[in-house]
Amino acid sequence: MHELTIILTDAERDELNDLADAQGRTPEELVHDAVQHHLRVQSERLAALAGRLARQHAGLLRRLGE
Repeated sequence: MHELTIILTDAERDELNDLADAQGRTPEELVHDAVQHHLRVQSERLAALAGRLARQHAGLLRRLGE
């Protein structure tokens, strides 16, 4: 596992602490979950875009493969 440092404003840190406290979790757990969610959403978005591009340019891709 690797460590990552992020810089938050005082207001962001306070809000994160309040939310973590309300959920009975640590701020680090909330941030980790948020990063995982963001990576999953962006990966799905990229996969969908790649699929659309592949379909749109199927003929060209086929010719390039010959």
